Amino acid sequence: QVQFVESGGGLVQPGGSLRLSCAASGFTFSSYSMSWYRQAPGKERELVAGIISGGGRTKYADSVKGRFTISRDNAKNTVYLQMNSLKLEDTAVYYCNAGFSLALHAWGQGTQVTVSS
Repeated sequence: QVQFVESGGGLVQPGGSLRLSCAASGFTFSSYSMSWYRQAPGKERELVAGIISGGGRTKYADSVKGRFTISRDNAKNTVYLQMNSLKLEDTAVYYCNAGFSLALHAWGQGTQVTVSS
């Protein structure tokens, strides 16, 4: 059974940083690209960042380029999202999933990120 467990969210002031983690299980993690998505209240879920299976290629939404960094540890079946210079508009529930452009599995519970002064 495929499972994603996201963690690391919280309340942070504008300009602050957070590091999200996503522990994946139930599939061969090292063989799949992984991505982070987010969903803000009243909005559709959007792709934030993706990383290919070997970690050598990444992509980012224009809104987070230069501020967020996606990485992975295949030995730990974990993908990370380092978020710096956070803005109010980054407030959302953040999810991870397998795939580079299209989510391949059911969603986990996500982790709430709230940017507020």
